[in-house]
Amino acid sequence: MQLRTVRHDHPDARKLNDRVQLEYTERYGQPDLTEMDPAQFDPPNGLYLLVHDEDGTPVATGAWRAQDRNDEGYADGDAEIKRMYVVPEARGRGIARLVLAALEDSARAAGRVRMVLETGTKQPEAIGLYLSCGYEPAAKFGLYRFETESRCFAKPLAPAPAGPEAAVPETAVLEPAGPAREPGAAPSPHSAPGPADADPAGTARTAQPSA
Repeated sequence: MQLRTVRHDHPDARKLNDRVQLEYTERYGQPDLTEMDPAQFDPPNGLYLLVHDEDGTPVATGAWRAQDRNDEGYADGDAEIKRMYVVPEARGRGIARLVLAALEDSARAAGRVRMVLETGTKQPEAIGLYLSCGYEPAAKFGLYRFETESRCFAKPLAPAPAGPEAAVPETAVLEPAGPAREPGAAPSPHSAPGPADADPAGTARTAQPSA
């Protein structure tokens, strides 16, 4: 598996975004309507990650963008996870957890103090993944904050250790765990869409039409 830093409008990223939007539509009846500008994910104010398998096929994405206090319920220093998604044929291999860890490391290095995400009740895999990774229920935020199916989660980021600033390399090799399945994550039409690994099928509209 190869992890790459790309732009939100990279052809392979757009291809997976189309798949997660279809999954959101199947689960929620509509795609994720959250507005997202590719520039929001450009470092140091964000990051967009793309995972390819051994033969170069894109199999997963994950992203975060900086948010600060506003009228949609965000807080200063937030890093909002979006587009966490693992294609169905690659789920259950631990890819989502590896991508999530890389996103957290990048946000911490950029000075963000809290990871946040929005998903939905029709993505139980996504909810299970985030809970198992230390995320806790949080006050609702974002476009879907008034929707009854919306669920928001947050995780404080410990300060980055002193020393050279850590950064996610433009290309890195991932070593997913064995075949055992993990708690999954499904797409939420409100955050980063799609199942990520449980690989959530789309987790952070994170994937619902909600990194």
